[in-house]
Amino acid sequence: MNLPPKDKQHYFNLRKGYEGEVKFDSYTEKLQCDCIILNDLLLRVNSTTFQIDSLIITLDRVFLYEVKNFKGDYYYDSDLLYKKPKIEVINPLLQLQRSESLLRQLLLSLGFNLPIDSSVVFINPEFTLYQAPLNEPFIFSTQLNHYFKQQNTISTKIDSKHKMLADQLVSLHMADSPFTQVAPYEYNRLRKGISCLNCDSFSLSIEGQKCVCKECGYVEVVAAAVMRCVHEFNMLFPKQEITTNIIHDWCQVVNSKKRIRRILASHFNRIGVHRWTLVVLQASFLSLTRPMRDNSRRKSPCFVVHRTL
Repeated sequence: MNLPPKDKQHYFNLRKGYEGEVKFDSYTEKLQCDCIILNDLLLRVNSTTFQIDSLIITLDRVFLYEVKNFKGDYYYDSDLLYKKPKIEVINPLLQLQRSESLLRQLLLSLGFNLPIDSSVVFINPEFTLYQAPLNEPFIFSTQLNHYFKQQNTISTKIDSKHKMLADQLVSLHMADSPFTQVAPYEYNRLRKGISCLNCDSFSLSIEGQKCVCKECGYVEVVAAAVMRCVHEFNMLFPKQEITTNIIHDWCQVVNSKKRIRRILASHFNRIGVHRWTLVVLQASFLSLTRPMRDNSRRKSPCFVVHRTL
């Protein structure tokens, strides 16, 4: 639907931040040193909630990263950060210091006294910070390759205690953020149809067992596209029953109700004559998450921490 200007700007800010965090992941996922990486933790300690963009656990310390996807010309003056010509923005060091303090308290409460090495990462290559202080923990995009090459020189091995710490942090992750701000919406006001997984266009056509995007040519299996729409519908309307009729209306482009019913039957348990209920199928949506990785084994993710946009 068309968002009001304020909500649209909020959405763009969220998307920009998300893209920056995912770009940072492209660096951490190449790490070969013995470590555990946690992404997007929302934690609570002493009745205070805080978020961690990325966390790397090594043998003798924890690395904490606050990722910013700022773009354009900024300058630093008297502990304040400005976007040129002179628009003050929140200094990410304040967020970093708060997260570091709360993380330290949480680690101590869990019985761990590991030092914390924290940094603000300016991930966007089109970001410039004039008068950047040399003594502040800033990492710029041009420094990331060298920085992670140094991280790869860490030769110490983590042990079971560190994996237990990672398990505990993941278990404490709050799936429902108290900070979520969602613009009000109604079913009748939302555009219906299957959007392209590649370019977000609604210009799709059904050709046999495939959905084909008329804009970019991307091809997706119809069943996968329908289930993606079911997931979106369930996210927007969690209390609404999943029925053949509602999903047929929501997808629009799939003409056959019989086909929708068959797809639902292969993924859901049927209740009554017309109603369906979700089965736990988290594996179907793992692509929407950023995982915790244990680089000591380099295996598939064993924990999933949701990165929600």
